Order: sequence, then structure tokens, then C-alpha cells
Amino acid sequence: MRALLLAAGLGTRLRPITDSMPKCLVPVQGKPLLGYWLDLLFGSGCMERVLINTHYMPDAVRRFVGNSRWQEQIDMVHEDVLLGTGGTVLANRAYFGEDRFMVAHADNLSRFEVRMFIARHASRPAHCPMTMMTFATDQPQKSGIVELNTLGVVTGFHEKVANPPGNLANGAVYIFEPEVLDFLRSCGKPVIDISTEVIPRFVGRIFTFLNDSYHRDIGTPESLRAAESEYPGHPAA
Repeated sequence: MRALLLAAGLGTRLRPITDSMPKCLVPVQGKPLLGYWLDLLFGSGCMERVLINTHYMPDAVRRFVGNSRWQEQIDMVHEDVLLGTGGTVLANRAYFGEDRFMVAHADNLSRFEVRMFIARHASRPAHCPMTMMTFATDQPQKSGIVELNTLGVVTGFHEKVANPPGNLANGAVYIFEPEVLDFLRSCGKPVIDISTEVIPRFVGRIFTFLNDSYHRDIGTPESLRAAESEYPGHPAA
């Protein structure tokens, strides 16, 4: 399988930390977020190659990748203009061919069994072309909250609403079938957002995988401090 790590964001909510480094390289317990993702994906033995997109401070990301033990399996693509999460997937559709692929936000901190996620996707109902990772959030008003049926299929999606119906959130980690690329192409525009433009159109056709190990959006200084204290991490690599 191949994966796309979305690493182009500006990280404005993390300033002043991100005044001097891209968000994907912000360290937790001394290790950059991107390093956690590369070790997680390639360490699973399931990933053939990973594509990383850049925009903000791309040279820093390139240097990090150049020093990674996984560098021979990593490809990079630069966006002069941000394309949105779905737009990046669309722009790089040839990279994935006709195979399923994983998409993840590299500015989150997550720990899960990659093989189990892939196996869960393989067991999805036939009408579901994607599987979304979910997790229990302590900030449901700031998350995309999902409602599920008894099969684990998304039947409702509430993106950052005041009174969400629960705390089961979209972890912004997905496995997509090529059918999702067909939808992105049908949008007829280069800039597309997965959360606001893709997920709502696929409600009823999204299978889920529960991450009950660890997942946190490292979007603010408060969430970064929480991750520093609570993440059952490993020594910096």
C-alpha cells in the first residue's frame, strides 16, 4: 500500500512555535510528529512508499526526510498554492494508481495497528469505498463528530458544532478506494477539502476503524502540552 502524509499546513494556531518550524516537525517528547508517522507506517511492514506534500518551510521538511532512515521509500511534492486536503489527493492521483491508499494528517499524533486498520478496511461493506479512523475526543465541539449504525458505518457527521451528539470523532486518517478519486475528479476544481466537501457526500458509505490506543490533534499549545504529558511514547529517534 501507499500513503499520503499531509504536511503542508501553516500551523497558525501553534504560533509562535511554528514561526520557526513547520507544524509537521513540532516535537513531542523530543521527536517530530512526522517522525512518529514514518516509523508507524513503515515499521508496520505494510507500506511500499509514502508521499509527503510541502508548502510552509519546505526546506526543513526536506532536510528531515533526507536524514530519515526511511528516505529511500519517501517521495515529496511541493505545493506553491495550498490545494486543500482533497485537492492534494486529486493532484497526486497517478501516484496511487488503481489501488487503495491511506491518507493521514501528519500534524496529528496517533498510535494504532496499521495492519488492523487495513484489515478492517478489507472487511468493509461492499457499498463503502472508504474507511475512516475514529477516536474518543475530549473536545467534541472542536472535532468532526460521527454517528454510526450497528455495522460501524457513518450515518451522521457533524463538523465542529456547538452541541454534537457524542464524542466519537473523525481522526482524519483514511483508507480510500479509487472510487473516491473519481468523486474528487468530478468536483471540477483543484482546491477541495475532505472534511467539508467529501465526507458529507459519502455519509452512509463510510466504514470506520476505532483507534482506542492514542490519537490527538496537535493543533494548539494546550494540545501539545497534553500530548507531552500523556503520550506513551518512545525515546527520540
